[in-house]
Amino acid sequence: MALQAVLVADVPSLAEPVSLCSNGFSDGLDLCSSRSFRMSSFAVIGHRGNGMNVLQSSDRRMRGFKENSILSFDAAAKHPIDFIEFDVQVTKDRCPVIFHDDFIYSEENGVVHEKRVTDLCLSEFLCYGPQKELGKTGKTLMRKSKEGKILKWDVELDDSLCTLQEAFERVDQTLGFNIELKFDDHTVYEQDFLVDILQAVLQVVFDYGKDRPVIFSSFQPDAAQLARKLQSTYPVYFLTDAGATIYYDERRNSLDEAIKVCLDGGLQGIVSEVKGVFKDPAAVSRIRESKLSLLTYGKLNNVGEAVYMQYVMGIEGVIVDFVAEITEAVTLMIRPPSPSPPSPSPSSDGEEDDFAMAKPNFSQKEMAFLLKLLSELIQQQ
Repeated sequence: MALQAVLVADVPSLAEPVSLCSNGFSDGLDLCSSRSFRMSSFAVIGHRGNGMNVLQSSDRRMRGFKENSILSFDAAAKHPIDFIEFDVQVTKDRCPVIFHDDFIYSEENGVVHEKRVTDLCLSEFLCYGPQKELGKTGKTLMRKSKEGKILKWDVELDDSLCTLQEAFERVDQTLGFNIELKFDDHTVYEQDFLVDILQAVLQVVFDYGKDRPVIFSSFQPDAAQLARKLQSTYPVYFLTDAGATIYYDERRNSLDEAIKVCLDGGLQGIVSEVKGVFKDPAAVSRIRESKLSLLTYGKLNNVGEAVYMQYVMGIEGVIVDFVAEITEAVTLMIRPPSPSPPSPSPSSDGEEDDFAMAKPNFSQKEMAFLLKLLSELIQQQ
């Protein structure tokens, strides 16, 4: 079946165990007996809702809906999507809010002001951008680009900033949440501080989560492991860009280090930059042998054929910006056309593989050739 490709141009790239006091959450878990976790089908996850904003992009889809907003979440929910991914930080007065950047920018009398999100109280944070109260005008919301330019945050359909609680209360209850626990890459965090932040987030999740599917993820390895230590209800994934950027913390610099983080902390899976997986396709087998789930993010996930290749490789889901296009592609290429698919066949490790029935029957030699070709193409970029 022929598939229309989405152009890559202008698409974004996107410790020691702690003794925890009684906190009203789960009593943690026995890391030695933690069970593996797998998605029930090939998952499509909306990045920051219906897609991230790239204000300088020539592609209007990158400025359609305000990212990380209720409006964007509702737009994503109109498509056959499994989860939305969004970024959660905690304000100075311990309220979890949804916002990606470490700093928030505004302009007043021609002067640009910069404030760290976590240094704001909730009331201060909500003063930026469109306001919920009719007739009230918020502070101009701006954003710093990768090139260092301060730009007005213009989108076609704007929305107010929101809290994690609002998302649980207002977004379709059947839509899963992939909550990224957001921390500054350039800050060293004390363990007690991380525990306090995570407890504030977990309190909201346990109070308002109900039966909604929830998974946690974080680029901060200590935060990811603590999120698993603090509760045993929801799966926790470790985020990695698999060496695309080199960090002082070695645990962030490769897929093999990510595997160690997960095994040491009893985490359920890895979310990798997709290029890291394509450059090292054998890592998929190493991750599966470690009984870990694997998801990916990155601009190549907005190309239908690249998503299909990941499905063939055994990757369990993709985080995407072009929700409408990729959910359509996945429906055409992967998901069965009827509500009564054939019975799943058992996987090599004895578990049921719920999404194996649609995979093409490539020979081992053909598969090796495709993976080698794909790796070489990625290396040349």
